[in-house]
Amino acid sequence: MNLFADVEELKGIGPKTAEILKKYGIKTVRDFFYNLPRTYESFQAATSIQEMRPGKVVIKGKIDSLSTRRARKRNLSITEGMIHDATGDVKVVWFNQSYRLRQFTLDKEYYFAGMYELKNGRFQITSPSATLVTDVDPTSALNPIYIAHGALKSANFKRLIRNSRNRFSEIPDLLPNVKSGERKEALFLAHFPNSIKDTEEARNYLAYEELYELILAAKLNRRENEKLKAVDIPFDAEKIRDFVARLPFKLTNAQRLAAWEIFKNMEKATPMNRLLQGDVGSGKTIVAAMAVYEAYLSRCQTALLAPTAILANQHYEGLSNLLNGFGVKVALLTGATKNKAELKKRIVTGEIDLVIGTHALLTDDTEFKNLALVVIDEQHRFGVEQRQKLLLKSPSGLAPHLLAMTATPIPRSLQLTVFGDLDVSVLNELPKGRQPIETHILEGVEAKPQLYPKMQEILNSRQQIYWICKAIDDNPRTETTSVKSRCEKLRKIFPKAKIEFLHGRMRPAEKDEIMDKFSRGLIQILVSTTVVEVGVDVPNATLIVIEDAENYGLAQLHQLRGRVGRGSVKSFCYLLTNGDAEPSRRLRELEKSTDGFHLAEVDLKLRGPGEIYGALQHGVLDLRIASLSDTKLIHQAQADVEKFLQSGENMLKYKELMAGISRYQQLTTLN
Repeated sequence: MNLFADVEELKGIGPKTAEILKKYGIKTVRDFFYNLPRTYESFQAATSIQEMRPGKVVIKGKIDSLSTRRARKRNLSITEGMIHDATGDVKVVWFNQSYRLRQFTLDKEYYFAGMYELKNGRFQITSPSATLVTDVDPTSALNPIYIAHGALKSANFKRLIRNSRNRFSEIPDLLPNVKSGERKEALFLAHFPNSIKDTEEARNYLAYEELYELILAAKLNRRENEKLKAVDIPFDAEKIRDFVARLPFKLTNAQRLAAWEIFKNMEKATPMNRLLQGDVGSGKTIVAAMAVYEAYLSRCQTALLAPTAILANQHYEGLSNLLNGFGVKVALLTGATKNKAELKKRIVTGEIDLVIGTHALLTDDTEFKNLALVVIDEQHRFGVEQRQKLLLKSPSGLAPHLLAMTATPIPRSLQLTVFGDLDVSVLNELPKGRQPIETHILEGVEAKPQLYPKMQEILNSRQQIYWICKAIDDNPRTETTSVKSRCEKLRKIFPKAKIEFLHGRMRPAEKDEIMDKFSRGLIQILVSTTVVEVGVDVPNATLIVIEDAENYGLAQLHQLRGRVGRGSVKSFCYLLTNGDAEPSRRLRELEKSTDGFHLAEVDLKLRGPGEIYGALQHGVLDLRIASLSDTKLIHQAQADVEKFLQSGENMLKYKELMAGISRYQQLTTLN
């Protein structure tokens, strides 16, 4: 079987169906077989309506009296109907699923699986799945439920899978050193299980496959990096000791260790490929400054790439103050830089030792004399091609050392897999004098009496406030308040305060002007969207309010909270919810912990790897089966990959495996 063949090669898939499948990423035969059920239901335990008890139930019946209405308070549609069998009837309710009106044929029987519960004084079944009785395989104990793809519902895909049932035996093995036929058996049992144990064993093997590919890609990247040559920059202990002694603060032990690891890498003739990860405010910039100074001592240039002009300016100011006294010439190159041509001449002649910039660093006419170190801040915001372009700017033909920095703490399991080709340094201590940020959840009506007096107290102390909103403009269909509306409301509540708003649709010059004023204390309350999430450093800001906090992920909430607590004054974070439901686990975790590494592990378990990886890298990891919280399976895959690499076996004969890992290599590579 050619798993890379067009999905249209399979029985029952014509051009129209293929078009729908391809729209949702199912383009090849391989994609088709790996489109696994999202869950399974057993209809053998179906009960009658008369015998139902509160909890999860499965019943068989017909449905009628369907109607849809809009809820008054929210942007919500409610679809209701009655299910009946020979023993009685029961109310059924779906939320925001108006398509249910068109789903049912009145004289046909369906299996309904959902929660039977008491609501508003009456029992009902809430948001059940619905499966036509004739679509259920009577020979199977479990019924697979697939994710709907547009017009292609679960039942449609189930029929397509049945059409290809006899093709599973043709699926070839993927990995070396596994039991022959294990892959096709796992895929078959995933689609046609007889028991829950079948589904667990199938998914366990297929998850192992994914992890194997990902880890192998990272290890091959590391091998390729080790073949490159770099400028070896010797460690100057005396000069570095003097540099540290002249700093206006004491380094943390974590900063000292990270700097030492970097210096050891830079001494080698192979390029450093190191990720410096540290929680918000942990002092990554100081460690980077030490690496820049070490490069300067060997008469080598450094380029620092930042994702935004605001962050580039901030680095320029901070690093100039740190390094100018040691003779390091620092320059800023952004889209707004005047006399670019003159500055680029000074860079190419070697007059500039450290160039800090945005995408302007990547243009073809930006050349260096002896670029030996590249520092990339918030490295996930740059694509592979952009990073490679900067790394190729060393005129000597030698690869520059790479130090990538991120303020997003990365779970240990991600370090072992996605970032397996990097060495990782961790800053897990806050500088002396920093106080933990006090975090509180305020629900609905609780907010105003607690929040406004606290805000006035902060303003009276001449400190500053962030207020984060989700929306830029008002939307009559939701209750979310926009930055503009919130700004106007706060101006009425605090008429003496200078209050401005900031959002991503403003012109870059406008955004820079607002942030500059806030940094200089000319704005007391800044109402903003998440454009302030990364990099902005205003030590005088000591309170952040995050409105509609349930609409943000845990990692993003932690990043936003990190905008305060950057000075020695006690700081506060208030998470506002609408009060309609109990606060989620992620808000509770944020309320009780300021440890970004702990929160990253929690976030991984709550959301899965795809979203987290998407926040760390330019692409999407898109693990369909594996969980990066399964450390046991990760370690097993690691050991097996290492064994395979040490065997010296020709990898090219595993064509499908190599094609799969090439995608991961593009996602994970930093060289």
